[in-house]
Amino acid sequence: MTALASTNARARPADRDAWQAMRRGFACRCPACGEGKLYKSYLKVVDRCDVCGTELHHHRADDAPPYFTIFIVGHFVIAALLAFDEFWPDAPYWLHALLWSAFIIVSSLWLLPLVKGALVGYQWALRMHGFGGASDEDAMAKAKPTASWPTIGGADRSA
Repeated sequence: MTALASTNARARPADRDAWQAMRRGFACRCPACGEGKLYKSYLKVVDRCDVCGTELHHHRADDAPPYFTIFIVGHFVIAALLAFDEFWPDAPYWLHALLWSAFIIVSSLWLLPLVKGALVGYQWALRMHGFGGASDEDAMAKAKPTASWPTIGGADRSA
């Protein structure tokens, strides 16, 4: 039994520090080395780190960075709006529209690449979407289907 455990331990790659990878990504740096640039343009992730050579094209950030950005900015806007209204309750509506629109746009555009970088770092640390050496398609091909599919209500529908 110890031989099997030692074989599994050797086959399993070392853990990656998720917090460190997220901090490096938040700083728009390579999650592996922390030195190379993460982006080649505003939100376009580089295919490979120039410093350490880590492939970064595997990431699948999709809709998560905008969602988290809206969530974070929204909380700051609501808190600031309530505080502003407490100190200046008779402020004209045009001032609110101008002030909060500008604040939302600027803060969202500033925060979006930082949140996306943290998410790419998190995916890298957890070896998601090909960051572990195997693509998602390879992992699905290696997964063995179960002998029998679960049925609804226990009825066998194979006949």
